Amino acid sequence: MASILENLRLVLADDHAIVRMGFRMLLEGAGATIVAEADSGEAAIAAFGEHQPDALVMDVTMPGLGGLCALDRLRAHHPGARVLMLSAHEDSQIPMRALRSGATGYLSKRAQPQELVRAVAQVARGQRYVDPELAPQLALAQFGGSNDPADALTDKEFAVFLELAKGNSVTQVADTHKLSPSTVGTHLYHIKQKLNAANAAELALIAVRSGLIEA
Repeated sequence: MASILENLRLVLADDHAIVRMGFRMLLEGAGATIVAEADSGEAAIAAFGEHQPDALVMDVTMPGLGGLCALDRLRAHHPGARVLMLSAHEDSQIPMRALRSGATGYLSKRAQPQELVRAVAQVARGQRYVDPELAPQLALAQFGGSNDPADALTDKEFAVFLELAKGNSVTQVADTHKLSPSTVGTHLYHIKQKLNAANAAELALIAVRSGLIEA
């Protein structure tokens, strides 16, 4: 395992400095070179553009432009980008949408350290990687076995839903995603209709029950 990542150049994106430090020590110990660190989606995109790494290791939940939106924007500019998405959430919604948006791999932060090394090695070679713990759940969701209400949302609606459920205002969401407030308002209308929610508090409750945000 000591040199499984030899000669690989990586960018780490996580808003917690202590988490990045742990990842850095683990990945450098396996032979990788960390060429840059980022604490937001915007910074991750900039670091990728500047360094053109073999892979980007990016957390889903970050301030500003979240990991999923950053992934979308990154893939629009760098279609060949190899990205391993990480998340502490146990739901199938986020990994499914991340993989559909072009992530090369997805790993839960609850995984063992050696699993992160293995995942990075695969993703940097351009091979798909899915957390073995999540794979059965994802397969079920693919075949309609999921009863998650958020399934009904489009990817753009889902991104807006997550932001609003975290307590961000329509104006804040519009600024972050470079949309007009009226467009976000339209998304909010459709989200409430689809999820049968009357207000932001009910959206937050649905998100917590689905395991998408912490209570």
